[in-house]
Amino acid sequence: MNLNVRGKNIDATPSLVDYAHKKIGKLDKHFDENADVQVVLSVIRDEHIVEVTVNLNGLILRGEESTGDMYASIDQVIEKLERQVKKYKTRMNKSMRQRGMRIMSEKHAAIEAEEREQEEDDQPQVVRTKRFPLKPMTVEEAILQMDLLGHSFFVFANAETDATNVIYKRKDGNYGLIEPE
Repeated sequence: MNLNVRGKNIDATPSLVDYAHKKIGKLDKHFDENADVQVVLSVIRDEHIVEVTVNLNGLILRGEESTGDMYASIDQVIEKLERQVKKYKTRMNKSMRQRGMRIMSEKHAAIEAEEREQEEDDQPQVVRTKRFPLKPMTVEEAILQMDLLGHSFFVFANAETDATNVIYKRKDGNYGLIEPE
């Protein structure tokens, strides 16, 4: 696992870097050697923010936590990533079961059917589909349109690149842009 820890508006002290390495090392058992982990430690006012992005051969896991203590933020973001890994593995196992790659006895089938029902109750569902034309516009126009609509994100056709982009409002008040590769 390739781990990169850096500070933003804060010096990443050796003790903070060691603590982050130690905690993220617990996730190492879930990843292969090709996992690329980026950790950003930042401070805004009295909030200690930890952002962790894990790139696993195309699958991206991301967690962000903010508390009054940097060590507590690291602990909470690791817990969040562990839940994401567990959810991902559950979904992968479920899809493999549905493809018939696993043979099980009747007893196991009954137990797993019950577990699936519980998981499906917890799964969010698509409750609305919205269709709209993509109007070519600049990023600045998209930000203006998003703000006018009062949304936290906006999908648009970028007039400069002719690609579909998403602009979104970040927690720190700035904007993020998602572009396809």
